[in-house]
Amino acid sequence: MRRKLLCLCLILFTLLTTALFHSPPLATVSAHAHLHSHNAALRQTSVAPLPVPAGRSQPLWPGSRFTEEARERAILRGLNFIYRTALNPRNFREHGPDYMWCFYSLSEAFKDGKASRAARQMGIERARFWRRTHRHVPADADAGLIAGLTYGDDAATSLGLKDDTWREQLKRAASRFTARDYLLFDPRTEPPPSDVPDECEYCGADDNPRGSKICHVCKHRLVMRTPQDVWYDALITTYVGDRAGVTLGAHYVDVFKWLPTLRPYHASRNDPDDTEFYTTVYAITHIVYTLNNYSQYRLSPNLLPQEFEYLKANLKEAIRENDADMLGEFMDTLRAFGLTTNDPLIRQGMEYYLAHQNADGSWGNRHEKDIYQRYHPTWNAIAGLSEYTWKSEGLSFPEVKPLLEQWNEKVSNTKE
Repeated sequence: MRRKLLCLCLILFTLLTTALFHSPPLATVSAHAHLHSHNAALRQTSVAPLPVPAGRSQPLWPGSRFTEEARERAILRGLNFIYRTALNPRNFREHGPDYMWCFYSLSEAFKDGKASRAARQMGIERARFWRRTHRHVPADADAGLIAGLTYGDDAATSLGLKDDTWREQLKRAASRFTARDYLLFDPRTEPPPSDVPDECEYCGADDNPRGSKICHVCKHRLVMRTPQDVWYDALITTYVGDRAGVTLGAHYVDVFKWLPTLRPYHASRNDPDDTEFYTTVYAITHIVYTLNNYSQYRLSPNLLPQEFEYLKANLKEAIRENDADMLGEFMDTLRAFGLTTNDPLIRQGMEYYLAHQNADGSWGNRHEKDIYQRYHPTWNAIAGLSEYTWKSEGLSFPEVKPLLEQWNEKVSNTKE
């Protein structure tokens, strides 16, 4: 299932006009240097790849065929791969906010100081470029574009590049649209719907109105998105909006309150149509990500017992399917619940990643043309291999804790 984090829009109005750029990262120079052309800007501000460590030859655990050095090497090679692809103008035009968030979230979570500093340096360089090329919110921006720009603004601000004027423009522009414009449903009044058409499989049209069964462009029958799919996209959108202080139709808690409608989780990879399995997994992992600020806080399994058990029960499916992207989300979120390298599931995932890294430092299908399907599995593989610092146990939205406790008590009473 090819869902993209906050895949509501492409950033359509950037100033990038050059051809694809494939030069390797060069040494960093002063951020205050005057830039005379786009390619010159990339050459002057790109970050040097982080040196790969040597000399740590102890096994990851007794009997492991991989060493700590191999793990660190794999992480840094993966990080350098993501940065190289982020320097490509077309890639960054389409996925700039996601790239910035990748570097920010890893830099905050990494326990390894060198990797953390490298990710942050890469993120800051890309955020500076994004700020230079995004000065004004277009007057004709639609809801999708505003949501994407809010994502970019939050990522850049998180990396230390705050722009109050830009944010005020976003707030004014965002107020023109409704919850349905941003989220495809209004979570304040209705549960996640089952009548939202997916992108047309024949012509690629993605603007068919809710309830449509036939594509308005090519007249072929449409496939509906699952409620889980619609719900977790809305969860991500409102998470970003609330972080940025820009209301995107509703608030995080408005979406989160519908979590019980997704439970209990019965979807299986063995189902004839496994779409629900994939959307269930990504819905659960993004519950964790949005509640722990993308791997900054540990979560108690007692707050999300059904989600915790489903993740544990299905991690091996990602390995069986050779799905590097999904595996990383399983490992990342299970670590948030307290699983460590001592757990057989985590060890199995780490062994898989260290045995399946591509020669260019990436994970996944190296022949894939969609760059998102190259860098995102690599991001998740890095997360799956990494040791995180964990600030504490907590919730990014403490106001949902009473809801979780109430729901868990209701389930306990039902069992009795």
